[in-house]
Amino acid sequence: MKNKSSQFLLLAFLLGPALILFTFFVVIPVFQAAFFSLFKWNGLGPIVDFRGINNFKLLFADEVFHKALTNNLIIVIVSLIIEIPLALYAALIIGRKNFKFAILFRTFFFLPYVLSEVITGLLWQFIYHPQYGLVKMFFAFFAPGVDAPTLLGNPKTVLGAIMVAIIWKYFGFHMSILIAGLQDISEEVREAAKIDGASEGQTTRRIILPLLRPTLMISIFFSIIGSFQVFDVIWAMGKGDPVNSAETMVTYMYKFGMQRFNIGYGSAVAVTIFLICLTFSVFYNRQTLKSEGMTK
Repeated sequence: MKNKSSQFLLLAFLLGPALILFTFFVVIPVFQAAFFSLFKWNGLGPIVDFRGINNFKLLFADEVFHKALTNNLIIVIVSLIIEIPLALYAALIIGRKNFKFAILFRTFFFLPYVLSEVITGLLWQFIYHPQYGLVKMFFAFFAPGVDAPTLLGNPKTVLGAIMVAIIWKYFGFHMSILIAGLQDISEEVREAAKIDGASEGQTTRRIILPLLRPTLMISIFFSIIGSFQVFDVIWAMGKGDPVNSAETMVTYMYKFGMQRFNIGYGSAVAVTIFLICLTFSVFYNRQTLKSEGMTK
């Protein structure tokens, strides 16, 4: 009995501060946002104008929000079909023990992730600038006399240009996660496959990738959740404009809720984003655990 009480005190001592911080900075704000979403409130006066689910009705009827949700889904798809495969390919190459300059390449690819999102956005805004950016220099060298395109000012190209910046920033993060997963795979597995006559490609497809699957699932999870929450890079590169063509749910929440002092409406957007991420997280984890149980 005394042993159990001491274990409980130790557990409370270790987890207590984290639970307190999590409650004050995550749990309480979630319930506050859910409460605010039921009112029309500018954030300054008393909260008295009850609207029920009217904010959500306005939200789901707004075409700009539909555009923002579509852009988030596009970012998710592009991340899954371009960013993750590139990171996996680079990890399989750089993660080899006999690969020369592995530390140099890992540092080079991981460096963009160290930069803040705002700095990344400003950097790529400079690169894309049609008057003095690197795109201008490229056209001046390879196509003299041809005006450089205004990639961030064209509704048809702005989202693609932003996606390049997002992939550039987070590519190294996913690569590092996958390299860490590869390092957990024993070198004896490769040697045994080599002795059995398996080629490098066969070893990778039939042994390494299945063993790397748990790490790959974690990387995919981070990629999808991050795609729904992306904000700083897009805001720094043009605030979701022109004509809301690069709007995402978070920029929409900030622009149409916070900047216009419509805290109730912005809270409805925040609750919607939270429910989307929560639903995906529960479903994804259940499917992952189920598939791991089947493989076992």
